[in-house]
Amino acid sequence: MRSVSAAPAAEAALEEIRRRSGDPHRRILFTGAAVVTMDPELGVLDGADVLVEGDTIAAVGTVPEPDDAVVVDATGCVVSPGFVDTHRHAWQAQLRRIMPDVDDLAGYLTTTLAGHAPHYGPEDMYLGTRLAALSAIDSGITCMLDFSHNSRTREHSDAAVRGLVDTGIRGVHASMAPHFGAWDGQWPGDLARLREEHTDGARRMLTLRLGALATDGIAGPSLAYGPRLAGLARDLDIGVSVDAVLGAGSSRAVLDWAERGLLGPQLTLIHATGLTDEAWKAIGATGTTVALAPTSDAQIGLDTAVPAVDEALAAGVRPGLSIDVEVALAGDMFTQMRALHTVQRMRAANAAFGTGRESARIGVHDVLDFATLQGARTNGLGDVTGSLTPGKRADLLVVTAEDLNNMPLNDPVGTVVLGADARNITAVLVNGEPRKWAGRVLDADPDVLRDRVRGSRDRILARAAR
Repeated sequence: MRSVSAAPAAEAALEEIRRRSGDPHRRILFTGAAVVTMDPELGVLDGADVLVEGDTIAAVGTVPEPDDAVVVDATGCVVSPGFVDTHRHAWQAQLRRIMPDVDDLAGYLTTTLAGHAPHYGPEDMYLGTRLAALSAIDSGITCMLDFSHNSRTREHSDAAVRGLVDTGIRGVHASMAPHFGAWDGQWPGDLARLREEHTDGARRMLTLRLGALATDGIAGPSLAYGPRLAGLARDLDIGVSVDAVLGAGSSRAVLDWAERGLLGPQLTLIHATGLTDEAWKAIGATGTTVALAPTSDAQIGLDTAVPAVDEALAAGVRPGLSIDVEVALAGDMFTQMRALHTVQRMRAANAAFGTGRESARIGVHDVLDFATLQGARTNGLGDVTGSLTPGKRADLLVVTAEDLNNMPLNDPVGTVVLGADARNITAVLVNGEPRKWAGRVLDADPDVLRDRVRGSRDRILARAAR
C-alpha cells in the first residue's frame, strides 16, 4: 500500500500509474478516505474507497482490492470531485493583480480590454491560458471554461486551445471576438473550424461554446446574443455562454430571448446580477443555467454588487461558480465558495435582524455543490464530471485533512469549503490521469514558465505604452 502524501511511496505509485497511462483497464484504488461524492444518492462516506479504472470512476464505498491495482492510502484525507470553473478570462493571467483595486466595469474595460488586449500575440494567448489552467489544477479545479474574448486571429484561438490542452485540464473553450481594437473578422465563422479541429468527441477533454454579451451596450450589436448567434450555435450543436448579464438592460434582453425561444439548458448567463423578478422567472422556467462570479460582483462593484444566489435559488436555479478576471481577483475556487457563503449568510442574518423571523441561509454543502456538480451542469458536462458517481470520468481531488490548518478532521465538507487551500491538495486526477501528485503540479517547469510569462507581460506592457 502506498501513501499519496509520503514522498517515496507517492513517487513509486506515480511511476506505476504513468507507466500504464492510456490503459483502459489500469486501476487506481484510493483507500480509507472521507469521500465526499456530491452524488445526492451516495452522500458522504467515512473510511471509504474510490476505484478508478482507466478514465472512469468504477466504484465508491467498500471496494475489494483488485489484484493489479495501484493502491493509494488516503487515510486522513478527503476525496472529492474536482472543482468546476464556469467562467474565466484565462488569457489575462500574465497580468494578474495588475489592477487589484479597480472600482468599476468601465475601469476594467478601458485598461484591460481596450488598453492591453490589442497587444496580445498568439504566444501571449498561449502563455496566459496555460498559466491559468496550471494554476487552476494546482488549486483543485479540474474543469475550466475559458471565456476567450481576445480571438483576434485564427492563430490566437488555436493558441488559447493549446494552452488548455497542453495542461491536461478538462477545458471548455468559449470563443468570442474582441471588444475593441483591430482583428481579422474571422469570428463567429471560425467556430465551425474550431469544432472540427479541436474538439475530441466522446472524451470531452476539450469542448467548444460560443461566447457572447448580453446587450450591445459595451461593444456593439455584433457581440450581443440573439437569434443570429443562437441559430449558429444550434447548427453547430454547441452551447452558449453570455457574459455581462447585468441590470435592467440585461433583464429586458432575457425577456426578449424568452419570447423568441432562445433560453434553455444550452445557455449560460454569467453574473446575472441585478436582474428583475420577471427575468428570473423566465430563466427558472426554461432551465437556463447561471454562472455566478461572487468576488467579481462584490469587489469590482458590478450593478448591485451582490452575487445573485438568493435570486437564483428562488427561481429554482442552482448556479455554478466562476473566477472571472485575475487582473483584479483571486484565481481559486476556495475564495469563491467562502465569499458566496459569507455574503449570503450575512444578507440573510441582516434581513432578519430585529424582526423575529428567520431567513434561509445556504450551507457549506450548497456552495460545494455549486462548485462541483452544478458547475459541471452549467458547462454542459453534467453527465461527465462534477460528482464521484460510478460511470462518470475520474476528475477528483485528494485533500489532506490532518495538516496544521485542518486537523482534526471533523466535517469533510466543512474542511474542503472552509479549511483547505491549494497546499492541502496532494493529488488531482483529470480523466483518470494524475495532474498534481504529492503536492506538485506535474509536467510543468515553474522556472521556465516564469521566464516566459514575465517576457510576455513585459512585451504586452511595452507595446501598450507605445
